[in-house]
Amino acid sequence: MAIIVDKIQKKKDIALSCKELFVENGINNLTIAQVAKTAGVGKGTIYEYFNNKEDIVFEIINILLQEHNVKKHAKLESLSSSKDKIKTFFHTFYEEEGEHLRKLYKEFISISLMNRNQEMVDFQTKCSKTYFQWFETIIQEGIDSKELIPNAIKLSRGLFVLGEGMFILNETTDAIENIEEEFDIFFETLFQIIEVQQ
Repeated sequence: MAIIVDKIQKKKDIALSCKELFVENGINNLTIAQVAKTAGVGKGTIYEYFNNKEDIVFEIINILLQEHNVKKHAKLESLSSSKDKIKTFFHTFYEEEGEHLRKLYKEFISISLMNRNQEMVDFQTKCSKTYFQWFETIIQEGIDSKELIPNAIKLSRGLFVLGEGMFILNETTDAIENIEEEFDIFFETLFQIIEVQQ
């Protein structure tokens, strides 16, 4: 009797077995042979599931983002104030537990900029829309609970883009010495403007 292979799970298993390899070495310093060895499969098996190393990074990012979103949702649900929720929403950009995701996300961004393909554009667009809608919902809930002024909703797109921009600036330059401190200063100042004064 033939062995039935769950190809979706096998693809995930191969990708995840290589996560540390990509985190430690980066995509440019690896060969498919190294990836196959780490995954415990032959090169042919790698090519059966992936077109190239970039596809493997893409798969790892997909998996890690799904896991991250579950944790992030639970963390946000445990908070009561809009201020805490908004600050926590951006913690991914500097918290220690998100370090692997950040490193691989930088690889993904680099790949996307150098070898733009529609699947990656669609993925990035979907992620951006999903995160923005999530963030906008947090702002709207703050308005509905009378914690934030009604005009705060008009700032949601700018705040969202600004958060991502600070992350990219932090990762690509030495312009920000302490991103956590910068975010704290920014949000404390912001809340002086958008928080309903008691």
